[in-house]
Amino acid sequence: MEMENFSRIFGALANPVRLKILSIVNETKRPLHIKAVAEALGMDYAAVYRHVSLLEEAGLLQIYEVGRSRVLSPLHAELMKQVFSLVEQIKR
Repeated sequence: MEMENFSRIFGALANPVRLKILSIVNETKRPLHIKAVAEALGMDYAAVYRHVSLLEEAGLLQIYEVGRSRVLSPLHAELMKQVFSLVEQIKR
């Protein structure tokens, strides 16, 4: 079971669009509407929502409803900052 969880997390992180979504959500101080993330990426809402759903399943994002809107909030913001920092160090 543990390896399945690892696989789900690393699978979610293995896509450049999902990494961009995590970066955008982690850089803000407040929750973001999925529509705002889609606009920032120049993608349609449905495509971004599919990516966001995978990130939620992996336990990396939280999706909750505010009225009729779906809003994103990071679950592990500090940990994700460390992951991005580690990648930067590896690239050097």
